[in-house]
Amino acid sequence: MEVAVLRQKVHGRPASAYAEVIREQCREHGVNADVTLARTPGEERAALARADVATGIEFDETWLDEAAVNLFACVYAGTDHLPLDALAERGIAVTNASGVHGPNVAEFVVGAVLAFVREFWTARRHQRARRWESFNATELAGSTVTVVGQGAIGRTVVERFDAFDVETLAVRWSPAKSGPADETVGYDQFHNALARTDHLVLACPLTEDTQGLVDEDALATLPTHATLTNIARGPVVDTDALVLALRDDHVRGAALDVTDPEPLPENHPLWGFEEVLITPHNAGDTPNYYQRRAGILARNLARVAETGTFADLENQVG
Repeated sequence: MEVAVLRQKVHGRPASAYAEVIREQCREHGVNADVTLARTPGEERAALARADVATGIEFDETWLDEAAVNLFACVYAGTDHLPLDALAERGIAVTNASGVHGPNVAEFVVGAVLAFVREFWTARRHQRARRWESFNATELAGSTVTVVGQGAIGRTVVERFDAFDVETLAVRWSPAKSGPADETVGYDQFHNALARTDHLVLACPLTEDTQGLVDEDALATLPTHATLTNIARGPVVDTDALVLALRDDHVRGAALDVTDPEPLPENHPLWGFEEVLITPHNAGDTPNYYQRRAGILARNLARVAETGTFADLENQVG
């Protein structure tokens, strides 16, 4: 079995490091695989024409006429950028990196919320001005943290907040499903959840239903002391509505790892708010990224070797 590693970097880490970790994971799982690193466009096309499996970020639809692969293992959790229908028509299975980001993204969320609660940004401003001046902080304990979306990341976020003596409220499409939150409601109860929220965390996928979910109306329901942390996708939040809410002190602040538009233009008003933390879609960065992603791939290759089919794989999409 040949695995083609495409020449696509993740969080600045080279594809060569990913290829080496795949080799290690395949050995650990007893999988006999020839892992090929494609370093040029020509090498990519040649590898796709003969390999059983390809892994990377993008899969160009123009590759389909030449590709022989049976599986594309996307290194991202989100696959909305892929030509999924075209891949399915060619019988190419697709898997994603769901679960890889749980610990690191959850740490980003907890850190962002704590920065608001303990007023670390106020402390930093005072430090830069060399001002020994007291300021008021709050406590996370006793507050309500609402997490929208209960995929692998959303569940891990809820679990991480368990140690802080907070009430966790989850919003998901299937509220009857069990999960780690103290209470779970459906999207039809979204505004009722917002009214009770001290810290709102967005961890849902971007769909037609979630695009613009946090709009002017939602921000009006959210208490003025509430914070917003978005580690989902930028368009889940109506950016113009958020800017207005921040200008009018209708929300306490926002931590945005994703924005709309993205990248955020240099002249965008979001850059100018003291109460806004912006990171460049970087919450998923971790030195363990490739290790976790390669583990999923190796387990799937072991399953393929056992069953002879590219079906019912871990993290299979569709």
